[in-house]
Amino acid sequence: MKNTFGFNDKLLDISQKAEERILDKFKYVDNVVLKNEEKVLKAFINNKVSETSFNTTTGYGYGDIGRDIIDKVYADIFKTEDALVRHNFVNGTHALSTALFGILRPGDRMLSITGLPYDTLEEVIGIRGDQNNGSLIDFGIYYDQLDLLKDGTVDIENLKIKIKDKDVGYIQRSKGYSNRPSLSIETLEYIIKIIKLENPTITIIVDNCYGEFAEDREPSEVGADIVVGSLIKNPGGGICDTGGYIVGKKNLIELCSYRLTSVGIGKEVGCTIGQNKKIFMGLFLAPSIVGNALKISIFTSSFYDLLGFKTYPSFNEKRTDIITCIQLEKEEMLIKFCEGIQELSPVDSFVKPEPWDMPGYDCKVIMACGTFTSGASIEISADAPLKSPYCVWVQGGLTYNTGKFAIINSAKKIYDN
Repeated sequence: MKNTFGFNDKLLDISQKAEERILDKFKYVDNVVLKNEEKVLKAFINNKVSETSFNTTTGYGYGDIGRDIIDKVYADIFKTEDALVRHNFVNGTHALSTALFGILRPGDRMLSITGLPYDTLEEVIGIRGDQNNGSLIDFGIYYDQLDLLKDGTVDIENLKIKIKDKDVGYIQRSKGYSNRPSLSIETLEYIIKIIKLENPTITIIVDNCYGEFAEDREPSEVGADIVVGSLIKNPGGGICDTGGYIVGKKNLIELCSYRLTSVGIGKEVGCTIGQNKKIFMGLFLAPSIVGNALKISIFTSSFYDLLGFKTYPSFNEKRTDIITCIQLEKEEMLIKFCEGIQELSPVDSFVKPEPWDMPGYDCKVIMACGTFTSGASIEISADAPLKSPYCVWVQGGLTYNTGKFAIINSAKKIYDN
């Protein structure tokens, strides 16, 4: 690394110390990977995945066997009644929007249980952006929000009050652009139990982005009615070109499919134009790839902690998603950090990331993403809005060592300047 990438002895020393004190955490990750690989392999076998499952369809896509088996495999892994897995979900926000518009009806009441949702959902809901643009609020959906406590946890006492008259409870598992703790499966189980006791008929929707296979259970196994995510994050295993998934109760999946295609047609159509094999292969590799991303996340926290920065979560906290947040305090350090990640990415390493007005955000955003699939955050990437306290969110990494190289280089870039 010293000769190849020009890392100085001090940074290499720190990286070695950072690694030495997290080896026990790596053993825990290996055990999670083992359990998830068992689950995924069994689902492939149970549903008789075969070479014919990789065949492509065009046009309407009637009788696409592979597409239908993918849905069954996902439902098997997530322990749900049904699934809607499609390459034509353009991102996680699209899949979440489809679920919300599919399930909610005019006059329904929605509660965001984890405070303000991720930036790109604010316009979907209608709490930011122009009026009469087709948001949930425009369609007569009532939106309410449960603010988090000062420590970033869910306000359970107020939850018990606010949830009683709601039709949908929305939970964002990952921290998004915040420093709050992401929600573990154990915490989700506790929250969902309370919700169901207070309001047995409510529908619980969980945004599972960045969390798939980070633990050995999924939100759908602890009471969530609908779970949603992106295929260019964890479950795509670095193989999928695009796409998303919705898993959950059969009647709710049908409503979501009507929103994705049209009422009465639902999930019976949709050609796969050669994407089935990548979706299968990405899912098969996902537990191992997520394991690498988790190790990179833990290393990042340990390394930057030794450099004197605040990290969320800390290196010795249990992981429930692949994200690490580092508080850098200065705009120039944030930009240099992203430049360092980009420089040691396998694709577009020669490109310098710059802040820009990314659609769906309320300020400039910088993103380092030298990935095989554009924007794929299961690959090593870093992004952040340019606002105080200038935190950067790091995620992904297909292999542990290459991810580690990029993290060390981000520090080199900061200190060289």
